[in-house]
Amino acid sequence: MTTPATTRPESTGEHAPLRVLGIAGSLRSGSYNRALLRAAQEEAPPGMEIRLYGIAVIPFYNADVEAQGDPEPVVALKAAIHAADALLISTPEYNHGVPGVLKNALDWASRPHRTSVLACKPVAMLGATAGSGSTFQAQAQLREALVYTGSCTLAQPELSLSRAGAAFDDARQPARLTDADTRDALRELLEALAAWMLVIRTGEGDRYAAQHARLTADDERMPRAS
Repeated sequence: MTTPATTRPESTGEHAPLRVLGIAGSLRSGSYNRALLRAAQEEAPPGMEIRLYGIAVIPFYNADVEAQGDPEPVVALKAAIHAADALLISTPEYNHGVPGVLKNALDWASRPHRTSVLACKPVAMLGATAGSGSTFQAQAQLREALVYTGSCTLAQPELSLSRAGAAFDDARQPARLTDADTRDALRELLEALAAWMLVIRTGEGDRYAAQHARLTADDERMPRAS
Protein backbone atom coordinates (compact mmCIF):
# COMPACT_ATOMS: atom_id res chain seq x y z
CA MET A 1 0.00 0.00 0.00
CA THR A 2 1.36 3.42 -0.90
CA THR A 3 2.58 5.47 2.06
CA PRO A 4 0.72 8.81 2.32
CA ALA A 5 2.71 11.95 1.56
CA THR A 6 4.03 13.74 4.63
CA THR A 7 3.50 17.26 3.29
CA ARG A 8 0.60 18.96 1.58
CA PRO A 9 0.18 22.51 0.29
CA GLU A 10 -2.19 24.87 2.14
CA SER A 11 -4.51 25.08 -0.87
CA THR A 12 -5.28 22.32 -3.31
CA GLY A 13 -6.71 24.66 -5.91
CA GLU A 14 -3.62 24.61 -8.13
CA HIS A 15 -2.45 21.14 -7.18
CA ALA A 16 -3.74 17.59 -7.33
CA PRO A 17 -7.35 17.51 -6.11
CA LEU A 18 -8.59 15.65 -3.07
CA ARG A 19 -10.20 12.58 -4.64
CA VAL A 20 -13.28 11.30 -2.81
CA LEU A 21 -15.17 8.12 -3.70
CA GLY A 22 -18.89 8.33 -2.98
CA ILE A 23 -20.74 5.10 -2.20
CA ALA A 24 -24.48 4.82 -1.58
CA GLY A 25 -25.84 2.00 0.57
CA SER A 26 -29.05 1.75 -1.46
CA LEU A 27 -29.60 0.12 -4.84
CA ARG A 28 -32.95 1.81 -5.52
CA SER A 29 -32.90 3.77 -8.79
CA GLY A 30 -34.43 6.81 -7.10
CA SER A 31 -32.31 6.48 -3.95
CA TYR A 32 -32.21 9.61 -1.79
CA ASN A 33 -28.79 8.55 -0.56
CA ARG A 34 -27.44 8.50 -4.11
CA ALA A 35 -29.11 11.86 -4.64
CA LEU A 36 -27.31 13.18 -1.54
CA LEU A 37 -24.01 12.12 -3.09
CA ARG A 38 -24.89 13.92 -6.33
CA ALA A 39 -25.58 17.02 -4.25
CA ALA A 40 -22.21 16.51 -2.57
CA GLN A 41 -20.59 16.67 -5.99
CA GLU A 42 -22.22 20.06 -6.47
CA GLU A 43 -21.27 21.34 -3.02
CA ALA A 44 -17.70 20.01 -2.91
CA PRO A 45 -15.23 22.67 -1.74
CA PRO A 46 -12.52 23.92 -4.12
CA GLY A 47 -9.87 21.27 -4.66
CA MET A 48 -12.17 18.30 -3.97
CA GLU A 49 -13.52 15.94 -6.62
CA ILE A 50 -16.22 13.37 -5.78
CA ARG A 51 -16.73 10.30 -7.96
CA LEU A 52 -19.76 8.07 -7.42
CA TYR A 53 -19.30 4.31 -7.38
CA GLY A 54 -22.05 1.69 -7.65
CA ILE A 55 -21.94 -1.55 -5.65
CA ALA A 56 -24.86 -3.43 -7.21
CA VAL A 57 -22.56 -5.88 -9.02
CA ILE A 58 -20.53 -6.87 -5.94
CA PRO A 59 -21.17 -10.59 -5.23
CA PHE A 60 -21.86 -11.94 -1.76
CA TYR A 61 -18.66 -12.38 0.21
CA ASN A 62 -17.51 -16.00 0.17
CA ALA A 63 -14.12 -17.05 1.52
CA ASP A 64 -14.05 -19.99 -0.89
CA VAL A 65 -14.44 -17.60 -3.82
CA GLU A 66 -11.83 -15.27 -2.34
CA ALA A 67 -9.37 -18.16 -2.07
CA GLN A 68 -9.59 -18.57 -5.85
CA GLY A 69 -8.97 -14.87 -6.42
CA ASP A 70 -11.15 -11.80 -6.10
CA PRO A 71 -13.99 -11.57 -8.65
CA GLU A 72 -13.56 -8.74 -11.16
CA PRO A 73 -16.17 -6.45 -9.53
CA VAL A 74 -14.29 -6.78 -6.25
CA VAL A 75 -10.95 -6.06 -7.93
CA ALA A 76 -12.50 -2.93 -9.43
CA LEU A 77 -13.96 -1.84 -6.08
CA LYS A 78 -10.66 -2.24 -4.27
CA ALA A 79 -8.83 -0.36 -7.03
CA ALA A 80 -11.30 2.51 -6.83
CA ILE A 81 -10.96 2.75 -3.03
CA HIS A 82 -7.18 2.54 -3.27
CA ALA A 83 -7.10 5.37 -5.82
CA ALA A 84 -9.31 7.61 -3.67
CA ASP A 85 -7.99 9.88 -0.95
CA ALA A 86 -11.17 9.38 1.10
CA LEU A 87 -14.59 7.75 1.11
CA LEU A 88 -17.97 9.43 1.45
CA ILE A 89 -20.63 6.85 2.36
CA SER A 90 -24.32 7.70 2.34
CA THR A 91 -26.48 5.02 3.90
CA PRO A 92 -30.14 4.41 4.61
CA GLU A 93 -31.11 2.49 7.74
CA TYR A 94 -32.81 -0.89 7.44
CA ASN A 95 -34.22 -2.39 10.66
CA HIS A 96 -31.94 -0.18 12.77
CA GLY A 97 -28.87 -1.37 10.87
CA VAL A 98 -26.56 -1.09 7.89
CA PRO A 99 -28.01 -2.34 4.58
CA GLY A 100 -26.62 -5.76 3.70
CA VAL A 101 -25.42 -4.66 0.27
CA LEU A 102 -23.21 -1.96 1.82
CA LYS A 103 -21.83 -4.18 4.59
CA ASN A 104 -21.08 -6.86 2.00
CA ALA A 105 -19.07 -4.43 -0.15
CA LEU A 106 -17.08 -3.32 2.89
CA ASP A 107 -16.47 -6.94 3.91
CA TRP A 108 -14.83 -7.54 0.52
CA ALA A 109 -12.91 -4.26 0.69
CA SER A 110 -11.62 -5.12 4.18
CA ARG A 111 -9.64 -8.07 2.85
CA PRO A 112 -6.85 -8.88 3.45
CA HIS A 113 -7.11 -8.13 7.14
CA ARG A 114 -4.90 -5.27 8.42
CA THR A 115 -3.49 -4.46 4.98
CA SER A 116 -6.71 -3.75 3.08
CA VAL A 117 -7.49 -0.65 1.01
CA LEU A 118 -9.62 0.58 3.94
CA ALA A 119 -6.65 0.78 6.32
CA CYS A 120 -5.87 4.43 7.21
CA LYS A 121 -8.48 5.62 4.69
CA PRO A 122 -10.36 8.78 5.75
CA VAL A 123 -14.14 8.20 5.73
CA ALA A 124 -17.10 10.51 6.22
CA MET A 125 -20.66 9.24 6.42
CA LEU A 126 -24.16 10.60 6.13
CA GLY A 127 -27.59 9.21 5.44
CA ALA A 128 -31.17 9.86 4.42
CA THR A 129 -34.45 8.14 5.16
CA ALA A 130 -37.91 8.70 3.75
CA GLY A 131 -39.43 8.12 7.19
CA SER A 132 -39.52 10.18 10.39
CA GLY A 133 -36.59 8.36 11.97
CA SER A 134 -32.90 8.79 11.31
CA THR A 135 -29.90 6.86 10.02
CA PHE A 136 -27.76 7.35 13.11
CA GLN A 137 -27.92 3.70 14.19
CA ALA A 138 -26.83 2.55 10.74
CA GLN A 139 -24.05 5.14 10.79
CA ALA A 140 -22.96 3.95 14.24
CA GLN A 141 -22.74 0.35 13.03
CA LEU A 142 -20.86 1.49 9.96
CA ARG A 143 -18.44 3.49 12.08
CA GLU A 144 -17.84 0.49 14.35
CA ALA A 145 -16.99 -1.73 11.38
CA LEU A 146 -14.65 0.90 9.94
CA VAL A 147 -12.84 1.29 13.24
CA TYR A 148 -11.97 -2.40 13.04
CA THR A 149 -10.68 -2.01 9.47
CA GLY A 150 -8.35 0.74 10.64
CA SER A 151 -10.13 3.46 8.70
CA CYS A 152 -10.02 7.06 9.91
CA THR A 153 -13.67 8.02 10.34
CA LEU A 154 -14.72 11.65 10.65
CA ALA A 155 -16.53 12.10 13.97
CA GLN A 156 -18.22 15.47 13.40
CA PRO A 157 -20.35 16.92 11.96
CA GLU A 158 -23.05 14.27 11.65
CA LEU A 159 -25.73 14.40 8.97
CA SER A 160 -28.92 12.37 8.97
CA LEU A 161 -31.83 13.56 6.87
CA SER A 162 -35.34 12.57 7.95
CA ARG A 163 -38.41 12.76 5.70
CA ALA A 164 -36.04 13.05 2.79
CA GLY A 165 -38.81 13.32 0.22
CA ALA A 166 -39.51 16.87 1.37
CA ALA A 167 -35.90 17.92 0.74
CA PHE A 168 -35.71 16.70 -2.86
CA ASP A 169 -37.40 17.54 -6.11
CA ASP A 170 -38.05 14.05 -7.37
CA ALA A 171 -40.78 14.92 -9.84
CA ARG A 172 -38.12 14.34 -12.46
CA GLN A 173 -35.26 11.87 -12.17
CA PRO A 174 -32.58 12.01 -11.05
CA ALA A 175 -33.89 13.67 -7.91
CA ARG A 176 -32.19 16.90 -6.91
CA LEU A 177 -31.63 18.25 -3.40
CA THR A 178 -33.53 21.55 -3.09
CA ASP A 179 -33.54 22.14 0.67
CA ALA A 180 -31.14 24.98 1.54
CA ASP A 181 -30.54 23.88 5.15
CA THR A 182 -29.55 20.40 4.03
CA ARG A 183 -27.20 21.85 1.42
CA ASP A 184 -25.60 23.99 4.14
CA ALA A 185 -25.14 20.93 6.36
CA LEU A 186 -23.71 18.96 3.47
CA ARG A 187 -21.27 21.74 2.63
CA GLU A 188 -20.12 21.86 6.26
CA LEU A 189 -19.58 18.10 6.29
CA LEU A 190 -17.49 18.24 3.11
CA GLU A 191 -15.38 21.10 4.42
CA ALA A 192 -14.72 19.12 7.60
CA LEU A 193 -13.80 16.07 5.52
CA ALA A 194 -11.33 18.11 3.46
CA ALA A 195 -9.70 19.37 6.66
CA TRP A 196 -9.66 15.84 8.11
CA MET A 197 -7.95 14.49 4.99
CA LEU A 198 -5.22 17.11 5.31
CA VAL A 199 -4.77 16.38 9.01
CA ILE A 200 -4.19 12.70 8.26
CA ARG A 201 -1.69 13.52 5.53
CA THR A 202 0.17 16.30 7.30
CA GLY A 203 -0.46 15.83 11.01
CA GLU A 204 -1.74 19.42 11.33
CA GLY A 205 -4.05 18.62 14.20
CA ASP A 206 -4.13 22.12 15.68
CA ARG A 207 -5.65 23.62 12.53
CA TYR A 208 -8.32 20.93 12.39
CA ALA A 209 -9.14 21.34 16.08
CA ALA A 210 -9.72 25.06 15.54
CA GLN A 211 -12.12 24.38 12.66
CA HIS A 212 -13.88 21.63 14.62
CA ALA A 213 -14.51 24.07 17.47
CA ARG A 214 -16.36 26.39 15.09
CA LEU A 215 -18.90 23.77 14.04
CA THR A 216 -22.47 24.80 14.80
CA ALA A 217 -24.72 22.75 17.03
CA ASP A 218 -26.49 19.79 15.42
CA ASP A 219 -29.95 21.21 16.07
CA GLU A 220 -29.06 24.51 14.40
CA ARG A 221 -27.48 22.85 11.38
CA MET A 222 -30.01 20.12 10.67
CA PRO A 223 -33.44 20.97 12.12
CA ARG A 224 -35.10 17.91 10.56
CA ALA A 225 -32.54 15.36 11.71
CA SER A 226 -33.81 13.24 14.57
